[in-house]
Amino acid sequence: MRLRFLAVAFLTLPLALSAQTPQLIPVPREYRAQGDRPLPHGVQIVCTGCDSQDEFAATDLRNTLAERGIPTDDNAGLPIHLERKTGANLSDAAKPEGYLITSTNNGVSLTGATAEGVFYAAQTFKQMIEDTGGRNFVLHAADIRDWPAMKYRGLDDDMSRGPIDTLEFQKKVIRTIAAYKCNLYSPYFENTQQYKSNPLPAPPGGSISAADARELVAYARQYHVMVVPEQEAFGHVRHMLIYEQYQQLAETPHGSVLAPGQPGSLTLISQMFGELAQLYPSPFLHVGADETEDLGLGQTKAAVDKDGLGKVYLDFMQQINTTLRPLNRRLLFWGDIAQHEPDLLKAMPEQFKRDTIAIGWQYNPNPNGFIKYMKPYTDAGFETWVSPGINNWSRVYPNYTMALLNIQQFTRDGQTMGSTGQLNTIWNDDGEALASNNWYGILFGAAAAWQQGESSIPQFQQTFGQVFHGDRTGNINQAQIELMAAHDLIKSVKLGDGSDMLFWADPWAKDQQQNFASIRPILSQLRLHAERAMTLIAAARAAAPEARVQGPASRAQTAGSPSGPWALGPEPYNPANAFPANPTTLRETDAIDALELGARRMDFIGLKFQLADEMTQAYNQALATAASGDRKAKPSVSGLLGEINGVNGRIQDIKDGYSLIRDLYAQSWLRTNRAYALRPVLEHYDYTIGLWLARMDKMRSAQRQWSETKALPSPADVGMYAPAVMTGAPAPAPAKGKKATKAKKKK
Repeated sequence: MRLRFLAVAFLTLPLALSAQTPQLIPVPREYRAQGDRPLPHGVQIVCTGCDSQDEFAATDLRNTLAERGIPTDDNAGLPIHLERKTGANLSDAAKPEGYLITSTNNGVSLTGATAEGVFYAAQTFKQMIEDTGGRNFVLHAADIRDWPAMKYRGLDDDMSRGPIDTLEFQKKVIRTIAAYKCNLYSPYFENTQQYKSNPLPAPPGGSISAADARELVAYARQYHVMVVPEQEAFGHVRHMLIYEQYQQLAETPHGSVLAPGQPGSLTLISQMFGELAQLYPSPFLHVGADETEDLGLGQTKAAVDKDGLGKVYLDFMQQINTTLRPLNRRLLFWGDIAQHEPDLLKAMPEQFKRDTIAIGWQYNPNPNGFIKYMKPYTDAGFETWVSPGINNWSRVYPNYTMALLNIQQFTRDGQTMGSTGQLNTIWNDDGEALASNNWYGILFGAAAAWQQGESSIPQFQQTFGQVFHGDRTGNINQAQIELMAAHDLIKSVKLGDGSDMLFWADPWAKDQQQNFASIRPILSQLRLHAERAMTLIAAARAAAPEARVQGPASRAQTAGSPSGPWALGPEPYNPANAFPANPTTLRETDAIDALELGARRMDFIGLKFQLADEMTQAYNQALATAASGDRKAKPSVSGLLGEINGVNGRIQDIKDGYSLIRDLYAQSWLRTNRAYALRPVLEHYDYTIGLWLARMDKMRSAQRQWSETKALPSPADVGMYAPAVMTGAPAPAPAKGKKATKAKKKK
């Protein structure tokens, strides 16, 4: 109930911010508005005495502004000075990444004591210029003093459960998280990093090569982002252990956990992390070690029975640490297993505590807070990080009601407990999550880790659309809120959370009817929220038409692809359209397309169940009419069957709905991911489309049978689960009078 109340509260918030509230992500610690300044001649970027790092920051700023149509090379433009000052007006604690922005009549100074500080000042400045339409740019001038609350602000990116980012999209992730002041990116590997020492597990076309890794690290370094690989080194290694050559290392046959008692387990870990250390020269390596659910069920059963699960687990963690100590890296590990063993944690060697950092993780909101997930480690003397999640897994669109509260609360409590880092997480559990859906949660995670204390969800919700998309209407913000409300509705009937399960569910599955009954009362409201989101997106696009540029079509383009905003490649270049009358263009349009697709999929969940019920009711009515013998009944049996299966029939609506979404989904996937792992998802679409095509054929057979014999097969024979009366459906009225008597005699 609390979650539903919060979602409703978000929906009723005014979308206009006060004049004193900065539309910036993250919100700076100290902000004093200095009024708005028109920029008729744009800006000129000045970087006097800069080293190569500051020159990169200046070039990045210049390129970003130029991409948005803001002149950056006009000598008449407002001077923007980037400057490194070791004596900047920042405390010693703030100097490593803090920055100052000072606005005067003569220009703006972007100052930091370090290269990081100068870079982050430039990132904030990008957000301070607004296009008010018609290429009229305004600087929201301000004096700012800002520095981060947490030293490490990162993103853990699942690369092992289906979608594998292209290298170019990984670079985009780096650029984007850096723009919002994250400084760590952690690709998650179970078997998708290629190793010379262990070449079998990495799938061809679906894994990261050594060359990819080196290129990504070099690219990220420019943006002050360290790349920290997470290679599972205890649990979650089934995709390795499925190979016969590793069977002696498996806790259980073809299981997910390395057996601690096997010397070869440490050899395998040493080989993998030795290669990782060469590819990713950050101060950290992440060994995973979460959810070791098989431990004690196979080769280590005797040891666990004798010493207990916690001791066996921590002994092996200590062996991993000792094995990898020559690499001179601190090891990150997930804290979910050992957090239940506070006494054993206190007894761990001091060297182990110095060498490791425990990361607590939980992905749901918790009104009672998250301190309990860090306290066992802090009490034992460990450094800790916190790890919330964006709630994107197994969802048609991420559940941001859950995600924003989880990120807000967990990060706040981590700061209270002295956690030095936040590692926000993306998981692709069922292999279907789309990367372009994730930015909303990624940006709020970045804001929460940088900002001190509890980050404001309403402030973020009112700011995101303009900062990330350049949407001045507030419609993109409201569209996100509408999808949150749709999730809340599904959550309220205890059927998951708007998940992919409901999207794929067969509404005529006999074993699911009791569950599906609970969703029927919310179908209309569910669809209205989703459709309002789509309408808001269309309004945002209409208010800010996209300027098209000439360029090659996407590799995903195929014959028959839709046009307009969903077109895979740009439209043919037309100078008249390059800068339309209102040239305020929406940015990150792939993410807007994905938002629309999420709304479309949510809407289809409701539509599918509505249509299935209507078909069931129509077939029951057709059976009753056929049994009555009333040849003049309206609608007729043929008419009822045609409503189910005919031109614009309801079966066709479901088939067409899945088909359209399939193609849009494939386009979104290929904009960010390698082709690897797409086929199983498309096969799911094709199988489901085939199911409804088969039902079309069965219903067509029933229609022929009625035409020839005036008899109908049972609902089961046409693929329909149709009890006498569906929930919420009126019972067919019994025939009366003489017709009833005739029907009875005929029967």
